Amino acid sequence: MTLTLSPDEARRIILRAQGFLGADARRAGAAATLRRLGAVQLDTISVLARSHELIAYARLGAVGRAEIERAYWDEPARAFEYWCHAACILPIEDWPLYAFRRRHMRSWKHRGDDIPAAMDKVLEQVREAGPVTVADIGGSRKGGGWWDRSDTKIAIEWLLNVGEVVCTRRTGWRRVYDLAERAVPAPLLAEDLSDAECVTRLAAVAGRALGVATRPDLVDFLRLRAPEAALLDAALLDGSAGLVPVHVPGWPERSANAWADPAALESEPRGRHRTAPLSPFDSLVWDRARTARVFGFNHRLEAYVPKDKRVHGYFTMPVLAGGRLIGRIDPARQGTTLVARQVGVEDGVSPRRAAQGMAEALWEAASWVGCDDVRVDRVDPRLAAPLFEALMR
Repeated sequence: MTLTLSPDEARRIILRAQGFLGADARRAGAAATLRRLGAVQLDTISVLARSHELIAYARLGAVGRAEIERAYWDEPARAFEYWCHAACILPIEDWPLYAFRRRHMRSWKHRGDDIPAAMDKVLEQVREAGPVTVADIGGSRKGGGWWDRSDTKIAIEWLLNVGEVVCTRRTGWRRVYDLAERAVPAPLLAEDLSDAECVTRLAAVAGRALGVATRPDLVDFLRLRAPEAALLDAALLDGSAGLVPVHVPGWPERSANAWADPAALESEPRGRHRTAPLSPFDSLVWDRARTARVFGFNHRLEAYVPKDKRVHGYFTMPVLAGGRLIGRIDPARQGTTLVARQVGVEDGVSPRRAAQGMAEALWEAASWVGCDDVRVDRVDPRLAAPLFEALMR
């Protein structure tokens, strides 16, 4: 039987699944947040903080940044880095589930075949001296630009992709590599799953993290190729993924049929909503089509857009308040001042209501990153008066 959900019911289930509604996520802490989300995307851009820190902060509030790092990189290994939606931090217990991708990476062979001597040398260096960074084994560049990678860098990344080595911690934003046989718990290494078993179990992980998801949402979460998406279809249809069919008639017709985590349907989502600016790489909003469908919010990261063509700013962060995306800010830091270079409000959102949420989000974020003042440079005229009033309170 297919359960019917209103768009509002689906949105609230999604918010709870993602840790933004109710106190469960805040009580559980950063390590549990990683397991709840299934994947935390990494990115090199750092404005207020790096994206993986912002993702924990958005759900937990002003948790210490050192606590967040420990949740990801503590010993013994709690997490590892690998390819999911993109380059992500993943719970260490999910290591066996990515065997399908490691096998696919190995089938490419071109990286290993390009530099066989370097591959053997690097693997032996890690075996003898690990854990190591790239700097420890020769450096990442030949001497040219950032794209001019050394054979050592190419080799260690290929070994990471195929699972010979693993990154279970970082130091100073540098990956630390070690042999998988040393870093990954033996019971996890011993699991030998078929591609179908991997995809089936990962579908359950993605379904729990998303709460309510269409097939394309699940494919996007896991970035599945066509053969793997066919395995997903089979797991959804025969029920082995553990997700149940739902219908959301208020969503666009092609997206109205979806799948839900049955545990998410057992009780009505209740509790306090988080108010927070969101990293563009947060799994609540990383899929633009899903964000538009669930929240009616069209979002685009403009960091890679030429400056004169940006509409909302370099690192525009959607602002979540009251379970809605009410607007966006483009933040920066100048000394101990958090600067909102640009602030916008969504059409249809009360400027006074938005101002309260924006002010709360700005002041809490400022405190978290060690700022004691907030400055707004540019603001939507509709929002200007109520926002400055709210910021002064």
